[in-house]
Amino acid sequence: MIAPSHPDLSLGTWRRDPGTVIRRAVPAPAGDPAPLAIVAESETPGVATEWSPHAHPLHELVWVRGGILTSRIGSQIFTVPAGYGLWLPAGVVHGGRLTAGAELHDAFFAPERTPVEFAAATSIVMTPLLESLLLRLARKDLDDGARARTEAVVFDVLEPSDRQFALELPGDPRIDPIARALLADPSDDRGLREWAGVLRVSERTITRAFREATGLSFAQWRQALRAHEALALLAEGAEVREVSERLGYSQPSTFIAAFRRVMRVTPGQMSGIPYRVS
Repeated sequence: MIAPSHPDLSLGTWRRDPGTVIRRAVPAPAGDPAPLAIVAESETPGVATEWSPHAHPLHELVWVRGGILTSRIGSQIFTVPAGYGLWLPAGVVHGGRLTAGAELHDAFFAPERTPVEFAAATSIVMTPLLESLLLRLARKDLDDGARARTEAVVFDVLEPSDRQFALELPGDPRIDPIARALLADPSDDRGLREWAGVLRVSERTITRAFREATGLSFAQWRQALRAHEALALLAEGAEVREVSERLGYSQPSTFIAAFRRVMRVTPGQMSGIPYRVS
């Protein structure tokens, strides 16, 4: 198993909502699922839910409807919006958070009977066909032949997304205080000069540390973090103007441009996310 890293940083970009239920793990099917290669299931917890870090002996594909899932994997935070799923290889330690009211869907894949290989956590395109196939596999009335044919098509259409919704956490003591502050409040608008004064280091040190740890500048990393937070707020029904204000942008057009730079689409082009400017 892979041990989680940077345990001092928050699991995700959201503050823990009041009433959040903490669970130890999403239960995987007990024992060998033979002759099945895929076991699919779903649930609607009804409340904001958080899963403590855990791992499974099977590969897992998880996706949601009507909300957002975030998952902490090592030094990365993955955001799983509508229309996308997250592939978790067997043995990878992960934790997660689900917004209240969201439907959670997952499918477990037996590694020895799965011809698809993703070496690391990977965002998956949840096409209507793929989702319908996996929902079909959740049925209890399929005979072995029908199940085998359905599984074969799943393997044919399972593809990674060209957008990987992952945010790299620094894990560098020189700049971790900045990451913690922004994870707690993405609207924090302190710039390099202010942070250099707070941390008693040079602006150059902060810039170099962010580049080395995340591959992004400080401004780019903050922008990426805000885009991840925006996905959650939009999925909860917040209007673009409200999201813009909550994330510290001066006007919606500035937020939309920043979101597009990170996600390569506008908020309105994200599948399943409402796009309203009031």
